Amino acid sequence: MDQLAVLICFTVFTFTTADDAVNTKAFPKDFKFGVATASYQIEGGWNEDGKGENIWDHLVHNGPFIIKHNDTGDIACDSYHKYKEDVRMLKDLGVNHYRFSISWSRLLPTGFANKVNPAGVQYYKSLIKELKANGIEPFVTLYHWDMPQPIQELGGFLNDNFVDWFGDYAELCFKHFGDEVSNWLTFNEPISTCQQGYGNAVKAPLIHSPGIGEYICGKNMMLAHARAWHIYNDKFRSKQKGSVGFVVDSLWYEPSSNKTEDVHAAEMKRQFVWGLYINPLINGDHSTMVKEQIARRSKQQGFKRSRLPEFTEKEQKYLKGTLDVIGLNHYSTVLVSAQEKPDPSAMGFFVDCEANEWKSDDWEKSGSDWLRVVPWGIRKLLKWIKDNFNNHKIIITENGYSDREPKLLKDDRRIHYIKSYLSNIRDAMEKDGVNVIGYTLWSLMDNFEWTSGYTEKLGIHHVDFNSSNRTRTKKSSAEFYKKVIATRCLAEKCTA
Repeated sequence: MDQLAVLICFTVFTFTTADDAVNTKAFPKDFKFGVATASYQIEGGWNEDGKGENIWDHLVHNGPFIIKHNDTGDIACDSYHKYKEDVRMLKDLGVNHYRFSISWSRLLPTGFANKVNPAGVQYYKSLIKELKANGIEPFVTLYHWDMPQPIQELGGFLNDNFVDWFGDYAELCFKHFGDEVSNWLTFNEPISTCQQGYGNAVKAPLIHSPGIGEYICGKNMMLAHARAWHIYNDKFRSKQKGSVGFVVDSLWYEPSSNKTEDVHAAEMKRQFVWGLYINPLINGDHSTMVKEQIARRSKQQGFKRSRLPEFTEKEQKYLKGTLDVIGLNHYSTVLVSAQEKPDPSAMGFFVDCEANEWKSDDWEKSGSDWLRVVPWGIRKLLKWIKDNFNNHKIIITENGYSDREPKLLKDDRRIHYIKSYLSNIRDAMEKDGVNVIGYTLWSLMDNFEWTSGYTEKLGIHHVDFNSSNRTRTKKSSAEFYKKVIATRCLAEKCTA
């Protein structure tokens, strides 16, 4: 459903002030509550026990030094040594699942499957065993931004052989851990990976190739996901009976007015996320809107073909239907309007859409410029996903609140954020019929937040990064979330 006629019918649907009230309906008994982390952000042990170098190791040690205070993930939360303490925190919360990522370089130091690191295999087996012993379901991400440096030096996502290399790595993980892991996610956040890593060069590996490299990255990521899905489907699913999903990072793009051009611009922004990174996995190809838009602009710029690489007919068949569950990372919302005079020479994901985006001054600010508190945005996004992708199964894989206080333990604004977003998720399930199966809060604890280093806090446990012990301290938000999980309810008194 990517046609203009459909999006105009969609228009701008708003909620009444009554929807600002907290939903008092209990979450279903089979709804899963969890928390999330990622390997480079928490593990540390960056060169211990045979682990190889990844692109973030390389960046923080060799520059350019773009991380706040020149922070590194060399030790981070020291979860490589303190995973049992992490599991105790998870057990205390009462979570159903824990989303973590495997460090490709810890398993395969060179990135290639010919050399497996036994210590890396054992670390993740020990973590998974500890989780299972405490009744916690592992939710495993295979790639959370930490490409092995040797593979990056061969082009990373820009090398078509990446599809095979990732498939080999995924198969290794299914083989070693799949008997205990039922939930797999291949890639985390294609926008952050491709657009920011291979487009505007603000995240590792800092490749500046807007409108070309970032789209090649996306194509190979889609095919690599499909390769992993087919490997699992053909070799492991019948025995392990799990699922393979993909995590997309998406704002809600709200039209700034009811004007047709602004409604169209907002839909174009959505399609530049979902039409690029989910439509291929469900329907076999990029959405028509995105293909036509980039082809038109490419032609204007003198290219002989579209800058968006096409999938062959064979690739389309290979891609179609390779998504068991949609993982959604959502934090905030932006307003969108059509550009009056688009720059005809500009290239890239953020300009090819020919739309302006900004945040309303009326929206509550968090500790980070990128995050405003707009709870109704997640309900609108979930309904849009339902309407566009035949009510596909969704799990919220990240959602959370940022502050920059050195040690804020009474984090009432984070509690407000979690409560209001969960309420809108419950509304989407109850009132809009969206198939949401779970919610995963980012994050279990404060950690290395990429270019912000340790200045940005999104955890429900404080970590003292000045202490060699990396002492963890529970915040008020952890107690709140613990109660929500125990009661499956956001109000003091829930209704059935």
